[in-house]
Amino acid sequence: MADLLYDLLSPSFSGDPSSRPAPDPSSLEYLTSLSSQPITALETTEPQALAQTSHGLLLSIQALSKKSHKQVIESANHHSTLRTSLPALAASTADLRHSIPKLDHEAVRFSTNYSKSSESDVLLRRKKALLLSRNVERLVDVLELPNLLSTAISTAPVNYSSALDLNGHIRRLHSLYPDSPLVTSIAAQADEAMRTMAANLIQSLKSPGLKLAASLRTISWLRRVLPDLEAAGTGKGHDTQERVLGALFLVCRLATLVNMLDALEPLRDLADQEKARQKAIGSGNAWSGGQQTERYLKRYIEIFREQSFAIVSMFKSIFPPAAPKGNGDEGSDDPLKQQDALEPMPAALATFPLHLADMLLETLRLYLPTVKDQASRDSLLTQVLYCAGSLGRLGGDFGLFLASLDLGPEAEEEWVEVVKRHRALAGRLESIVGDQKK
Repeated sequence: MADLLYDLLSPSFSGDPSSRPAPDPSSLEYLTSLSSQPITALETTEPQALAQTSHGLLLSIQALSKKSHKQVIESANHHSTLRTSLPALAASTADLRHSIPKLDHEAVRFSTNYSKSSESDVLLRRKKALLLSRNVERLVDVLELPNLLSTAISTAPVNYSSALDLNGHIRRLHSLYPDSPLVTSIAAQADEAMRTMAANLIQSLKSPGLKLAASLRTISWLRRVLPDLEAAGTGKGHDTQERVLGALFLVCRLATLVNMLDALEPLRDLADQEKARQKAIGSGNAWSGGQQTERYLKRYIEIFREQSFAIVSMFKSIFPPAAPKGNGDEGSDDPLKQQDALEPMPAALATFPLHLADMLLETLRLYLPTVKDQASRDSLLTQVLYCAGSLGRLGGDFGLFLASLDLGPEAEEEWVEVVKRHRALAGRLESIVGDQKK
């Protein structure tokens, strides 16, 4: 019944049944309720009910419009933009659909070029950067090695043991990574620091108050430093290194001796003045001077005796004589032993006492003739004989060279008497010492 009423009330769709829309459920429900009511109710109560319902809906719409009119207006504005937004969305969607193949192609190309198996420069740089970031603490420790080495050398007192240990660690790093520019640079800085350390050690050998213990420590440190300072491939052996260190020790101590003797310059100037006055007076006139020259020679011989004995004795303690080689080494076919026909070179100490004796004798030849007082001359000559005897206990007696001194014909007998008294005194001392040992 409701369907028939719905068809009668919808004349605009009566032409084509296929184009007719589906019935509204609420309309069908209302038509069903109408069909069940009597005709009198339709004429009396139904119009009033419809008017009340319409009025209620109007009030509801008015309340809603008053309460939510802003939202309604905004919704209407947004809906008005759908005419332009939806075509734009459709165009963007079409562009995205056309761009997907290109994006897929680029993704494949990226994965191919930057995969782990590829050798890309960008990946190599990135790997190096990651490796650097992981090992930055180690690199900082390696970079601090030259500063630590310089600090160990420059502190007071100098910590030579720590400096040598640090240098050995740097040497090991350089042997493990010879192609690393960083390690090569650090090794170069370490070489410079070790040269400074070697210069400081050599300077310490020139100290006037050098003792045996300090000299032993200094030479032992130089033995560790010297192989690092030698150029690679020189092939210098232990014997050559010992000869170099021995010659270095003698040169440093000789420089100290010369400086100490040069400190007597005021006395030497006075002695030169006396010598000049003696020449001005002439040999025919009597000369009673020579006191300043005597003072200079006494101090000179005293310093010479103390320092020369200390130099030779310390050298023998630091560099003991090597054991003699067997005869089997003479005919050896080892090319390293036969590469130099002048080897082995004589020890530096073999000629050093001769140089010391020449220094003393030259000074005596120059200034001793100025001293004319017999007692003063005897005292000086006795002092020289004691100096020769002290070096003689170490194998450097130069007493025979004193005979070459030209002190004038009147001083020959005096010189003979001084030698006799000295030998007699030395003999008595030896006998006393021998009796005490018994």
